Amino acid sequence: MSRAVAHALEKQRLQFASAEQRDRLIQHAAGVVPLFEVADRVQDGARWVQRYPEVVVGGLAMVAAARPRARQFLWRWARRSFVAWKLWRNGLRWLEQKPSQSHAA
Repeated sequence: MSRAVAHALEKQRLQFASAEQRDRLIQHAAGVVPLFEVADRVQDGARWVQRYPEVVVGGLAMVAAARPRARQFLWRWARRSFVAWKLWRNGLRWLEQKPSQSHAA
């Protein structure tokens, strides 16, 4: 058998093995697909909120105006969200800092 034929047979064997591995991976990943679909929907919702923040703020303002207890709830979560946002920003700044020269060995 020539080298070219041997290489062609080896290539074909590897292609069949690869196809079998892909099929097994698809079968094993089938249980995770719903999680990815939910994540995609959440991401789409976040994009919509970024595009139309005035709609969200207007809806929250209407709820706050209509229900006094909702106003307290929204105010509490607004404060918590603001603190979380500040912590997130400060954390990102901290991670982006270059190490100072005194810490270099």
